[in-house]
Amino acid sequence: MPHLITDDGIRLYYEETGTGSPVLFVHEFAGDCRSWEPQVRHFGKSYRCIAFNARGYPPSDVPGDGERYSQARARDDIRAVLDALQIDKAHIVGLSMGGFATLHFGFTYPQRARSLVVAGCGYGAAPDQREQFAQEAEAAARQFEALGMAKAAEGYALGPTRVQFQNKDPRGWAELVAQFAGHSTEGSALTMRGVQKRRPSLFELVAEMKTISVPTLIMTGDEDWPCLEPGLLMKRTIATAALVVMPNCGHAINLEEPAAFNAHLAEFFRLADAGAWPRRDPRAQAGSILGR
Repeated sequence: MPHLITDDGIRLYYEETGTGSPVLFVHEFAGDCRSWEPQVRHFGKSYRCIAFNARGYPPSDVPGDGERYSQARARDDIRAVLDALQIDKAHIVGLSMGGFATLHFGFTYPQRARSLVVAGCGYGAAPDQREQFAQEAEAAARQFEALGMAKAAEGYALGPTRVQFQNKDPRGWAELVAQFAGHSTEGSALTMRGVQKRRPSLFELVAEMKTISVPTLIMTGDEDWPCLEPGLLMKRTIATAALVVMPNCGHAINLEEPAAFNAHLAEFFRLADAGAWPRRDPRAQAGSILGR
C-alpha cells in the first residue's frame, strides 16, 4: 500500500494512475480517494492522476490530536503530496472540503498549480450562517461519536444536497454511503471539528482570492444551495475564474453527472495546458447595467 510522509510526520495513502500532465484530486468530507474513480478512470488514459486520502481517513494515519487537523494542514497536505511525488506543479481538483483546500492552496502556493478546479465549495461561508454551521458541524461530530460511522453515514448522506444523487443513481449513492460508513469514527469527528468547523469564511478571503492568477474553474450544482452564492463570489473575485453551474445537481457533482463533469474538466485542462485560458476583461465588471 503506497504511503507518503507529510512534513509533520503523517502517513498519507495515495493511488496513482497514468502518465502525462499531473492531476491531483482532493476528496470531500464524505468521500476518499475512491470518490474520484469516474475521473481517474477517464483522465488516467492521458494524464498522470493522483488521488489521496486526507489525514483521518484510513489507510492514511488518524492522529489523535485535534490540533493536527485544520484548514492550513489540509492545504499543506496537498503540497506534501506534490513534494513526495516530485511534482513541480499540477492541475489541482477539489470537491467540497477538498475544494476549500484547493482554493487555499491556490492563493498560498500559486507557483505549484497548473490550474485549480474548486467544486462544491461554500458550506458555512455565508456571514449570517457562520454560527449555524459551527453548531451543525459540532452536532455532526457528536453524532459520529455517539452512533459510529456505520449508523451515522446514511443520515449524513440524506442531506438536502445529497438526495439528488440518491434519486438519480441509487446504486452509486449506496456505494458512497457504504464507503463512508467504513471511515474512522475518530478521524471523521476530528476532521469535522478541526477542518470543517474552524475554517474561515470565503467572504473573509476576498483579498487572498484576488491574488489568484492561474486558470480556475468554479463548479457547483444548481441545487447545492450553500455553494451557489459562494460560487458567484469566487467568480467575481478571481479574475481567471469561470463558473459552471450544473443543472439539476446537488453536491456530489462528480458522481452525479460524471460524463458532464469530466467534459468540463477536459476542456479546461486543454485550454490551461495550451496557455489559452483567458483572464477577465476588467470592462466586464463595469458598474453600469447597459453600457458606459
